[in-house]
This record gives sequence, C-alpha cells and structure tokens, in this order.
Amino acid sequence: MILITLMWSIAGVVTRHLESARSFEVTFWRSFFTLLSLLVILPLFQGRAVFSRIRHGGRFLWLSGVCWSIMFTAFMLALTMTSVLNVLVTMAVGPFITALVARVFIGHRIPARTWVAIGVAGVGIVWMHGSQVSLDASAGQLAGTLVALLVPMAAAVNWTVVQRSQAHGEKIDLVPAVLVGAAISSLLTLPLAFPFAATPHDIGLLALLGLVQLAIPCVLSVVCARVLKAPEMSLLALLEIIFGILLAWVGAGEVPAASVLTGGTLVIGALVANQLMGWRQRA
Repeated sequence: MILITLMWSIAGVVTRHLESARSFEVTFWRSFFTLLSLLVILPLFQGRAVFSRIRHGGRFLWLSGVCWSIMFTAFMLALTMTSVLNVLVTMAVGPFITALVARVFIGHRIPARTWVAIGVAGVGIVWMHGSQVSLDASAGQLAGTLVALLVPMAAAVNWTVVQRSQAHGEKIDLVPAVLVGAAISSLLTLPLAFPFAATPHDIGLLALLGLVQLAIPCVLSVVCARVLKAPEMSLLALLEIIFGILLAWVGAGEVPAASVLTGGTLVIGALVANQLMGWRQRA
C-alpha cells in the first residue's frame, strides 16, 4: 500500500516536466494510456471474463465509470491550474464529503468526531486560500482548487453508488469500472485536446502516468483491500499527500507557501485523528 501511494504521488512532479502538452491534452493522453494499460493488465489479472462483466455490469457499474472519468479529468486539469499541494490537500477532504453524501442519500449516520473533523478541515481549507485572495494569481489558484474539488465529490458519489448497488445485490468490481472511466475520459477529452501540442517527451511522460501512476496501483490496491482493513488503507493513502508534496518540492522546485502548509496540516491532522478514533472505537 505504501508503494501504491508512492506511485499515485508522481503525477504532480511528472506534470511539471511536460514541455508542450497542456490542459485537456494532458488529461486525454493519461486516460488513453490508462485505458491501453488496463486492456492488457485486466485479462491477465482477472481473465478474459472481465470484458463480459463490463458488458453486463448494469447501471451501477456504468455510473461508477462516469464518476471515475470525472475524477481522471478533473485531477489532471487541476494540476495544470494550481499547485500540487493545493490539489492534494483539496482531494484529502474526500472522506468528509463522502460522509456527507452518504448521510444524505443512503442514511449513514455521521459520528460527532467526524463532524468536528469536518469543521477543522474546513477551517484548514479556508486558511489555505484566504491569504491568497489579494494576490493577482488568486483567481487561477481558486479555479484550480474548485476543479480539484470535483475529484473528492465524484469519489463520494462513486462510493455511495457502490454501497447502494451492494444493498440491491449488485456488487461492483471497481477495477473494470476504472477501465470504463478511462474510456469515457479519453472520448470526452479527445475533441478538446486538439490541436495536439505534446512532444514525444511529453507523450512518454504521460504514458508513464497512465501505466505506473494509475493502472498498476489500481490493480494492486484491489489486492491490498483483501488483506488490509479499510481504516488502515485510508490512513496509508494519506501518504500520497506527503509523497506528492515532497516530490513536487524536490523534483520541480514547487515550494509551498506557509499558509498552505498550515492549512494542509489542519486538514491532514483532522483526517488522521478521525481515522484513528474511528479505528479505536471499532476495536
């Protein structure tokens, strides 16, 4: 799981080394290479029957695929609009958004500790961006943050769809759903990616992201889920934020502002405290 988070975290620093590819073209190439990679990996991992499961997956699998496509597209767009740290910390509020969505649509009760953590994380987000309001680049930074916010929102809907499908006796295999998401993202961003500006160097880096940053860790995470408990995976997944910030700092010279570090610490601290308290209560 630690290796998975390290692979996830390379997106920011790799994106910073692109020469010409920008915006939707970046998203298209990564989704396209993720699709190609999964078309090879999934039959090896789950057998050729995986394609039959996709064809007969039903509405919940396709809804999950749409959610994945939104996550793929918004994540890469956000990285081209704002800092790696802004994107990662904004995505980190995913568990809290998921709790709220699950409360509204499937009636999951939110513990008091989670409400407190949501409040602390909200303060952290406001702290991160409040000091940037007067800066000239604040509009671009804010837009990038709002796009990044689509990732945890889509993830929350995705999780709720999975829970709802299980309640209806339809178990979604999330790995084929990722393939569906990559296909949708590729098709939707292809017309927006023209005219192509990516150099062979860019295409090589984006192929690396499609295979190493998304396809392989996606399959490995399914293996980890068979062994690790959900709270353990949630806590370990936070390492992506730490790794991503350090890689962007060291590999791309992207030094985070003090306010962003402070606000990010509040968000991550709220997440860790909430997960640890929940773990202890379940134990």
